[in-house]
Amino acid sequence: MTKNINIPNALSISRIIFLPLLYYFALNWLKFEFLISYIFIGITDALDGFLARLLNQVTKLGKILDTVADIFFYFSTLFFLYYFYPEIISFNENLIYIFLLVFLLAYFISIIKFKKPIQIHTNHLRFNAVLVYLIMIFSYFFDTRYFATIILLSFIIGFIEEIIIFIKFDNFTADTRSIWELIKKRKK
Repeated sequence: MTKNINIPNALSISRIIFLPLLYYFALNWLKFEFLISYIFIGITDALDGFLARLLNQVTKLGKILDTVADIFFYFSTLFFLYYFYPEIISFNENLIYIFLLVFLLAYFISIIKFKKPIQIHTNHLRFNAVLVYLIMIFSYFFDTRYFATIILLSFIIGFIEEIIIFIKFDNFTADTRSIWELIKKRKK
């Protein structure tokens, strides 16, 4: 158990623990404090995986913690965007419903086929996570309605890739980079 208590896992846990601070700042309309805290809390998402690989501290618990922290952080970002910038959400309302449908479809397909929820960290979905992080920051300075549209379309494509992987492949890991990686491995 002690090998699971490491810096990368602590960073993932910190993202969950400090998330209520973002809600406090948002609900009290402390936009600048929110922005600074959001930047620092979001940095832990990049650091946990980077440090886990650098320090050779990748653990099963760490992968679970990172996924849970990501889900809480990024779905909270949707709330924060709605709270601070409702025009972004209303402008993209239909795409948000499609995104949620495709996300839930991927989730349920993984449960049906593998008897557990699986989230694959493909390059496409990792890139999308960075875009979600950036939209919250950029929205403080610019109108990001069209940027949100691009992100949602990109997420839909990313989760469709994940669904295809679930349906077509049995042999993959949560760190599978893309469907093309699996196709290449199958051809060998």
